[in-house]
Amino acid sequence: MKKIIKYIITDILRNKIILSYTAFLLAISFTIFSLEDNSTKGLLSLLNIVLIIVPLISIIFSTIYIYNSAEFIELLVSQPLQRKKIWLGLFTGLAGSFTIAFLIGAGIPIILFEATAVGFMILAVGILLSIIFVAIAMFAAVKIRDKAKGIGVTILLWLYFSLLFDGIVLFLLFQFSDYPIEKPMIAVSMLNPIDIGRILILLKMDVSALMGYTGAVFKDFFGTTTGMVTSFLILALWMICPLLISLRKFDRKDL
Repeated sequence: MKKIIKYIITDILRNKIILSYTAFLLAISFTIFSLEDNSTKGLLSLLNIVLIIVPLISIIFSTIYIYNSAEFIELLVSQPLQRKKIWLGLFTGLAGSFTIAFLIGAGIPIILFEATAVGFMILAVGILLSIIFVAIAMFAAVKIRDKAKGIGVTILLWLYFSLLFDGIVLFLLFQFSDYPIEKPMIAVSMLNPIDIGRILILLKMDVSALMGYTGAVFKDFFGTTTGMVTSFLILALWMICPLLISLRKFDRKDL
């Protein structure tokens, strides 16, 4: 398993797309912090990159990598290796590669310009989102045999989590505006890892006042130690559940 992880990390980190992704994060992060007089504003600008670009690259690249590695995976399966170790090795290699790329691309500028609790929160959320969307990509790739269809599904999943989910939430807020639904919206937000990450970072920046009464309700929950621990546990479930389902599917799949 260690050899599989080492091979995948080495292979991915030499990939031109990942090198370009790392260089893009590094360049845009340095540019944002250099142009903004206030580093907090720089973090707000960087927040959009972390919540949109990081999940997009993680889910699409991981899906394509799994499909393109079909022959390599079949070769590994033909060896005296447990399927679970092969799949976990692939996941660890992909997740590790994206973590390294993100830490180099966004971690170095954040540590240099804004080594604060907010900066480290953005780093933590970025790493978690990278791993979560790798797990979702692996689930989609093992569930759908056709490559084009699988890539299409992952793009739709990214659109749902990044854009459509917020539209649905706003629709519910408008439809039930006469009712006190702020607390139920906390439970709804748990259904989207990107929303959880956004809320944690915004509350850490102490801009919840801009969110009105809803922001006050969110701060009462997410701002407490219990809320923070619960949020990170939910994010951990978003990593573990797709991985376990894909692991079970791969273990029974006829290659």
